[in-house]
Amino acid sequence: MQLRCVIVDDDESFLDVVRSSLEQGGVIVAGIAGSRTAAAQRVAALRPDIVLVDIRLGGESGFDVARDLAARGHAGRLIMISSHAEADYADLIAEAPVAGFLPKTELSAVAIRRLLGMA
Repeated sequence: MQLRCVIVDDDESFLDVVRSSLEQGGVIVAGIAGSRTAAAQRVAALRPDIVLVDIRLGGESGFDVARDLAARGHAGRLIMISSHAEADYADLIAEAPVAGFLPKTELSAVAIRRLLGMA
């Protein structure tokens, strides 16, 4: 099954690399957003299967983005991502309306499917 995703991240160099990696693994990157407002707009317009949300978005919190999207019916298909260790945010991740967490260094189509129980 091919998945469509939106990536919410403000790191341009990461986005270039991850887009290529995910698409090679069969995950279509339907859109990218770099802020809370853009994330809400892109997800509403594109209706992706999953949304990858960076924990730190410049001056904004990825957890706020996740709560906004969950309130709009996207809970369960949200995955938090970060270059920081999961342990740094374990309590916040546990309380967030997300399917789980993936470190950016391990982000792949296989890891996404495994996290969502599709592998």
